[in-house]
Amino acid sequence: MPKRILTGRVKSDKMDKTRVVQIARLVRHPKYGKIYRDRTTCYVHDENNESKEGDTVQIIESAPLSKKKRWALVSVVEKSNEVDVAAMKAARKLKESAEDSAADATETNAEAVTEETASE
Repeated sequence: MPKRILTGRVKSDKMDKTRVVQIARLVRHPKYGKIYRDRTTCYVHDENNESKEGDTVQIIESAPLSKKKRWALVSVVEKSNEVDVAAMKAARKLKESAEDSAADATETNAEAVTEETASE
């Protein structure tokens, strides 16, 4: 039997060499017939850590690699263009604190120079 190849979106990349991929699908309710969205969660082996959260990836069935990991990464179909807002805020705050400390150092040097000229 051939190995299945599926396409899904990376939901978590916090583990080393492992990605959590969700595969969205439409399912018809057996009794009422309503079509609803469902998703399947797969743990995928990503040897080179090439996929990131939000990327669309193609995965293939593989032999079990761990208790939950049964899939391997084939390719990254589309890179995510989502922006990590928390990281941007942290970087901005770090930059502002560096600028403030540089400004404080400049003010301290200016005060020292004025004190020296005043004492002369």
